Amino acid sequence: MTREDISFASGGDECRAWLWRGTGPLVVMGHGLGAVREMGLDRYAERFNAAGMSVLAFTYRHFGDSGGEPRQLLDIGRQLDDWAAALRFGRSLEGVDGVAIWGSSFGGGHVIEVAARDGAVAAVVSQCPFTDGIASMRVVNAVGAALGAVLAARDEVAGRLGRPPVMIALVGPPGTAALMAAPDSEPGYRALIPDELRFDDRVAARIVNRIPFYRPGRAAARVQCPILFCVCDTDTLAPASTTIEHAAKAPLGEVKRYPIGHFDIYQGEWFEQAVADQTEFLVRALGMAGQSSSS
Repeated sequence: MTREDISFASGGDECRAWLWRGTGPLVVMGHGLGAVREMGLDRYAERFNAAGMSVLAFTYRHFGDSGGEPRQLLDIGRQLDDWAAALRFGRSLEGVDGVAIWGSSFGGGHVIEVAARDGAVAAVVSQCPFTDGIASMRVVNAVGAALGAVLAARDEVAGRLGRPPVMIALVGPPGTAALMAAPDSEPGYRALIPDELRFDDRVAARIVNRIPFYRPGRAAARVQCPILFCVCDTDTLAPASTTIEHAAKAPLGEVKRYPIGHFDIYQGEWFEQAVADQTEFLVRALGMAGQSSSS
């Protein structure tokens, strides 16, 4: 269970990542909105690795210790390109035979789109996924949305003029100009940030204008491999009903539902339940059922 610090190229920059080597297929992992791998991905990765899988957990460009300028730029297209680069790198590793992908929240939406585009992914885990921008915008507080729109407009101008981005908070109290401002968002998100991590809790505000048009759940119908949707029934950011509708269209889709909110799945008993469900799914979907769980 030795973890290696590695990097791989993406779009002329580099993504920093962790690699655990195992004897089975590789699981590539990416996090959610503005998050970096230090915010809990290692706890999932260690469980998958203990079951025999190799694991690659990466941080998107423009965030954390990965490259990319300007900093804190949340660009959907670039993040999808980072996923493609991670898959290329993962498949180049010696001994890798089969690749699965795992994403949570915004990354949970990305992996649906990535699997549909790639066509050769062996299995997908989509945890509390952002599947539909329109559905997510419907639950946003009107005052916060209006404040965010102003910041987004200013940032669009800054981007065109080559100026530094105008930032918006990732999380905040209800009614504030934050991307995530549901009552459980700020405490839930901040609980994922280790005390020792230097973390910028802002992103370029232009993403506000992109989110409504990003609907990765629609790609579920084109995902031909097994895909597990881990759905939080009282999710205040990614409505569960919409995710379940999209999941029903996946040819080999499976759904696990939990009576919890968006951030509850990352810690405590619900993390334990979810990671056990995900490990069982990956072992089965990747054809590892005959291997020792301690391999």
